This record gives sequence, structure tokens and C-alpha cells, in this order.
Amino acid sequence: MKSFQGKTAVITGAGSGFGREFARIGASLGMKLVLADIEQAALDVVADELRASGAEVLALRTDVSKAESVDALAAAAMQRFGAPNLVFNNAGVFHGGLLWEHSVRDWEWVLGVNLWGVVHGVRAFTPLMLAAAKADPAYEGHLVNTASMAGLLTPPNMGLYNVSKHAVVALTETLYQDLHLVSDQVSCSVLCPYFVPTGISSSQRNRPEALAEVNTPTSSQLIAQTMSDKAVGSGKVNAAQVAQKVFDAIAADSFYVYSHPHALGGVRARMEAIMTHANPPDPFAERPEVGQTLRRQLRA
Repeated sequence: MKSFQGKTAVITGAGSGFGREFARIGASLGMKLVLADIEQAALDVVADELRASGAEVLALRTDVSKAESVDALAAAAMQRFGAPNLVFNNAGVFHGGLLWEHSVRDWEWVLGVNLWGVVHGVRAFTPLMLAAAKADPAYEGHLVNTASMAGLLTPPNMGLYNVSKHAVVALTETLYQDLHLVSDQVSCSVLCPYFVPTGISSSQRNRPEALAEVNTPTSSQLIAQTMSDKAVGSGKVNAAQVAQKVFDAIAADSFYVYSHPHALGGVRARMEAIMTHANPPDPFAERPEVGQTLRRQLRA
């Protein structure tokens, strides 16, 4: 994308973390903003901040797990600003623990936000962007789907999250291929962050009442939450830095975006195991003390 000035960005999960930083950068570049989040208070704070800076902002509370909610967001964006140029399918939640200990409600909540949220965003906005491209040879469009390094790796005791993020990576890689079959004006990227302080570790605050877990958290789930709190909270790369990497990638039409490129060593080991028919590699090969501690805690 050659220029961002005057273009429109739609951002889900805009009330915190990456979404808030995408919005701040978009406003600084002179973009019109459509902000969505399930957390009304946080959304209002960001919207007020950016309006005060002079940005044109449309803010709508949106539950990305619901098709009708994302459809309403798309309709409102079209009515206010026309077809968006950037769509950030960014809203996400975290829930860890051993795979067989998750309830149906756990699966429905995490997949509803992390996967179906992206599905609904792609389904609702891509046709609008392609129509705009067909009508205007100068139009440029780009979608960014937030996945995770957990979408390229399979760390233990967080399988539900892994499943949701692997699906987003596969979806976005396929979207890239599909888009390039039909248009030279619309493309996409996938963001695969590692441990970045964004607020995702406390995402239980936004779990809907209808999907509230009725059972006491298991030992593995409590351990996963503690590990996530520590890892995410101690992250040295912040959300603003990652958001800037994303905008740089959009400008360069670059597909994969990483917050911590050094983590790709684990991806390489996984791919080599697949190619050589080896068993999955030890995820704690570089930090065996972490694996030993986790095994001891889970077997206690």
C-alpha cells in the first residue's frame, strides 16, 4: 500500500493491545477509523482519545463471534466511510490447559472469537473490498489477521489456543492465494506475535455469560494461566512496536509478520520433523528447566 492518508481502517479488538496501537498509528497517518470491541468502556476510551487527536472515528461494540454483529459492523462502515482499505481481524482470547480437560463451552468461546471472528471478518469485508477494487483501479485493500506463534508451533498445555491460531494461519495463507487469483489490488498478511503484553492473558474478563464455565478450573488450566501471565507480562517487545511492524509489512506487501523472529527456530525444528517423518520435537529443547517444571506440576 503506497499511502495511508485518507484511507479507512476497520479494527476489531480495538479497545486494547494490538488493536489500540493499530488505531493510534492509523490516526497518526490520517486514516478514518472504524473501531470494534466487545468491551464498551475500553472502546469508548480509545475512540475519545483518537477523536481528540482529530481522527474521524466510528466506534461500535461488536461480538466478532456472531455473524450478525460483524455484518452490522460492515454495514455501518460502508454507510459512514465506504469500502475499507484495511481490515484488522484482531480480536482474540486465551484459555490454556490440557486438551481433554476443556469443556464444550471453552471450545465454543475460544474458537468463536479467535477463529470465527476472523472467518466473519473475511466473509463480511472481502467482497466489499473486491467490489471497490473492481470499480476503482486506484483502490488498494489489505486484510491483516492476528494469529500467533502458537499458530506455527504446538506448545503443550495450550492446545485449544493452538488449534484456533493454526486455523487462522491456514485460513490467511489460503486467503492470500485466493485473493491473488482474482485481484492485484487486495492482499493480506498474518500476524504471528510471541509473548507481548497486550491484555490477552486476562481475556476471561470478556467471556460471555452464556459461555461461562460452570466447573472449577483444573490444575492444568490454573498452571497455564499462571505461565501465560508471567510470559506475557514479562514481554520486552510492546504492542506499539508490533503494530508498527504490521504497518511496515502492509506498505511492503509482506505476508508473515513476527514480533520475535528468533522464535522461528522452533518452527524450523517442527518443519524438519514433518519432512523427515520424525516425532514432534521437544518444545523445551532450549529451556529444559521450563519443561521439567511443567511436567512436575502436572504430575503432582
